[in-house]
Amino acid sequence: MARLFFTLTKRADLMFVTVSPCAVPIEWSLAVRTLKDKPPKKPHWSSKKSMPELWWRGSGRDVRIYTYTGNAVDTYTGPAYAPASIYILRLKSNEQDTQVSAYLHEGPGPSGAFPELPSDPRVNTLGVGMTSVTLSWPPSSSVVFKNGHDGNRPYQEYCVLVNHKHNYRSLCAARDGIRNERQNVQKRERREKHGEAIPLAALKDWWWQQPDALEDHDSSLWDNFEDPGCVCRDVESVCTVSDLLPDTQYYFDVFVVDRVNGTSAAYTGTFARTHEEARPAVTSLREGQVKWVTLSGDASSQQGKQLFRFKPRGWQQNGLLTLHTCIGTSKVKVTISSKGRVLSSEEVGHQLAQIWLHGGPSYLIQLQALVPGSSSSSVSKTDSSKSKFSLKMQASSAYHRRDVPVFPATLQIKSFNKLRTCNSVTIAWMGTEERSLYCVYRRQIPLDSKDKNSSTGRCTDPESRPAKERVLCKYFQELNPRRAVTTAVIGGLDPGVAHVFDVYLMRRWGLPIKYHSKMVRTRSKC
Repeated sequence: MARLFFTLTKRADLMFVTVSPCAVPIEWSLAVRTLKDKPPKKPHWSSKKSMPELWWRGSGRDVRIYTYTGNAVDTYTGPAYAPASIYILRLKSNEQDTQVSAYLHEGPGPSGAFPELPSDPRVNTLGVGMTSVTLSWPPSSSVVFKNGHDGNRPYQEYCVLVNHKHNYRSLCAARDGIRNERQNVQKRERREKHGEAIPLAALKDWWWQQPDALEDHDSSLWDNFEDPGCVCRDVESVCTVSDLLPDTQYYFDVFVVDRVNGTSAAYTGTFARTHEEARPAVTSLREGQVKWVTLSGDASSQQGKQLFRFKPRGWQQNGLLTLHTCIGTSKVKVTISSKGRVLSSEEVGHQLAQIWLHGGPSYLIQLQALVPGSSSSSVSKTDSSKSKFSLKMQASSAYHRRDVPVFPATLQIKSFNKLRTCNSVTIAWMGTEERSLYCVYRRQIPLDSKDKNSSTGRCTDPESRPAKERVLCKYFQELNPRRAVTTAVIGGLDPGVAHVFDVYLMRRWGLPIKYHSKMVRTRSKC
């Protein structure tokens, strides 16, 4: 509790007492004591008391003329009492230690110490975006320019503050709240020095709270106060607050600040929630469906990042995702998640990839383009047009399986020169220990062809090839991986003609595995 005493000049017939609380509500009262002109001749107290003290403790009474409880700036206006009166201003906080400012003005008319607010001091929201909010408010008649050593710089201006908690009734309360939040962020920084990241929202709060660089103004009392970190500080009654987080509620306060007197007045604040980020469309994958996907190099666009959802059948809820990039040399980052939890994340190049789906009832599959030769960065916009590529993928339920199917040790096809004749060739390839179906296709290269690239596209499906190109299909299984080699003799060929042979591993789950194309020419003379 604190008490302040003051007297008025003899000519003062009117007074204004303004009390500005800070962060917590207070109780304050104004009382007046009217004293006699002379102290009593026979005091009842010890003669050791001083004459002013005897005068003060003499006859007279306290009259309470005004009381207020709250945390808003409040002003008492009233007439002056007898010239010999002493006024007592009592201030009390029932919650915690706090700071209070008190101002006295004698005589009629406004004191000019506080900026004036318009008749409707509400802050309005003009527009809300995903990362920005535009505000406006009725202008204050106090925001004018003062000519002097500062030139045309205004000595009163607006200060806009933003926070996540609540609106503030005074600039002092906002400054204390921001200071406390800054201290909390610093404590978290000290605790998280061992590698843990600070939440982005806390970092943004800390950024807003950093004091701006103030220009030199010698006579300004504003320099003596800590800058609360205004996101807008100008004479214009409009402000756009940027760099906000999507789908987050913010509270906005506007204050008129008098830089000369070091005072301020608060508008009625407002709040707004930024728009949430546009959620990309999620495509459902059907059981065993082969899906062709085209990705651009710009990961920030819809074509640079795509989402798919797959729900396996069966009680085991396991699945197999097979991906194969077809056009382009870029890589794809594949992230598998379920119920908001990331299960796996890996990169897929030009080789066929298998990803085992387990750990959830359904799976969200995110495909994102990556820079060629980089493992973490997205393609820049300047290279996005050059980095378009496509891939195909398939998701299927893996009944009674506990892991991904085994790949052959190599996808190379070997031909035997000694077994090559005028009308037949012999080829061989590696299989797996699982019983699988292998199909051989051949394509004849015309004699007058100038195309030096004789290999078949790595994403060409066997179903898309003409039926006449299929030579044979056979089942093969070998439990010893070192001996898992099978051969095929293809006859009925013309002498001296080149053929391209392709082998496909037809699987029950996942995309067919295509071996590398092999060109073989039959002998011209036998």
